[in-house]
Amino acid sequence: MPARQTLLLTSLILAFSAAQAETAAETAEYGDYIDWRVLGVSHRLEKKYVRAIVGNNTAIHAGREGKTLPWPDGSIIAKLSWKEKVHPRWPAAIVPGEFAGAEAMVKDAKKYAATGGWGFGHWEGKTLVMNDENATATCFACHTTMKDNDYVFTEPAFKK
Repeated sequence: MPARQTLLLTSLILAFSAAQAETAAETAEYGDYIDWRVLGVSHRLEKKYVRAIVGNNTAIHAGREGKTLPWPDGSIIAKLSWKEKVHPRWPAAIVPGEFAGAEAMVKDAKKYAATGGWGFGHWEGKTLVMNDENATATCFACHTTMKDNDYVFTEPAFKK
């Protein structure tokens, strides 16, 4: 992996992993994703976004234990996106710039049976708003390529 990508991944993991409280994720089922722990990171080259993928306690436990085929009901995976920018004092590094948004996948096999057991949404402030049928169809169409991975692109970064 090139040094630039390694630095980006390390920076994102460190930024979101430090001192995350277990109870914060439990008490804020759909709200305080900022206190959730890191599942993984990504860099969308075509969109020029850097992303931290975080999860609630159910998702974190499943990811670390390798129990993601399928992910358990109650898992919530959030994708936090920033526009990429060059570090002002270290031009070789790409770092998060302007916040672009937060999206989510909520696992409930019965409620979201038509979309592989996943509901799709986005945050407006601290409120997770589940997508309407059209927006959900758009999300799910992209995620169908990952059917053999329970429709999830993220590979958990931390495993036991």
